[in-house]
Amino acid sequence: MSQPTIISAAARPFKALFNSDAFEGVLLIIVALIAILIANSPLAHDYHSLFHGTLSWTPIAKLDNLHLWINDGLMAIFFFVVGLEVKREIIAGNLSDPAQRRLPVLSAMAGMAAPALIYFLLAGSEPNLSRGWAIPAATDIAFAMGVLGLLGNRVPGPLRLFLLTVAIVDDIGAVLIIALFYTANIKLAWLIASLIVAAIMFGMNRFRVDRIWPYIIGALILWFCVLNSGVHATIAGVAAALTIPLHRRDGHSLLENIEHGLVGWNAYLIVPLFGFANAGVELDGIGLDGVFAPLPLAIAGGLVIGKQLGIFSSIVIADKLGFAKRPENSSWLQIWGMAVLCGIGFTMSLFIGALAFPRYPLLVEEAKIGVLGGSVISALLGYIILRLAPTRANAESEETESAAD
Repeated sequence: MSQPTIISAAARPFKALFNSDAFEGVLLIIVALIAILIANSPLAHDYHSLFHGTLSWTPIAKLDNLHLWINDGLMAIFFFVVGLEVKREIIAGNLSDPAQRRLPVLSAMAGMAAPALIYFLLAGSEPNLSRGWAIPAATDIAFAMGVLGLLGNRVPGPLRLFLLTVAIVDDIGAVLIIALFYTANIKLAWLIASLIVAAIMFGMNRFRVDRIWPYIIGALILWFCVLNSGVHATIAGVAAALTIPLHRRDGHSLLENIEHGLVGWNAYLIVPLFGFANAGVELDGIGLDGVFAPLPLAIAGGLVIGKQLGIFSSIVIADKLGFAKRPENSSWLQIWGMAVLCGIGFTMSLFIGALAFPRYPLLVEEAKIGVLGGSVISALLGYIILRLAPTRANAESEETESAAD
């Protein structure tokens, strides 16, 4: 075998990984590990100074460090893409059919309620921790789909689609939670200005304005108004996305064009940068007492136990009562593995953790431990279950053989 052929053969798995659903999840894992390593190295001071040090100049006084620009600025683009995806799914996707959305919506609601309940059971007696109840409520789409990508065709297509739909509904719930429960003191004038800008953007949609630049200008103005209103600025991303027309007058999809143009930047720059800026938890001096403190334990318990309990039990009950059928071609073991994977809450959980305890840096660090620990456990456990679960063809073969005996 010639040298180029050997190199090509060696590079093939990496090319396959880069082109698969797994790459985004693997990238997040790598970024999180690098952040933790740097935060516990001699570079720790430089790491924290880079993101939290006051900028010498900023065009917006409210955003005076790089961490704020990432969390309040770049993450608005992340939420904008989420909003585009949600709108597309509701109008023309899996959430457009009442019969198809029945089970994912039920499972997502149960998958948000159960982790919150577990959280309160483990940390509810601590008054300072009550604001963290929503941290384990959300599922990280990229991370979970990345693990599924590593499993290849061992996971049935309908089950993949179901997990994706649950995660999308999960995102809707997380956005509503942020808007309703994690807002600062509302400044009425800025809030009214935000509503006026949003109304103008919806009017542009109504009058079939199908050029992109008016919406970009409107989205930037809306973001600035929301940023100053007390409502978290990322909500502007979702609101702006909902104003984008699905189709142009020529029949081409404006919404999908924008979504496809941004999804790569979202997956390979914005989310990894957010992960790098937020996952760097200092482990020095934490010890077992810190790891098993009420906050990280409650978050990890919500992700690992609450998520799978809420989602799996809702599917079983809905299927048994005839409310909705379970995903086709999927065994109960595979459905359980999928429910466990929904306990991966990396991006949204870290984001809500920072919102929940803005004045308590130590609690934010403890929340990171709970999020990272719970997400890793859910990823590994879900992968193992789905890896060991027989495929539908093997299961049917075994059932046939046992019936013949």
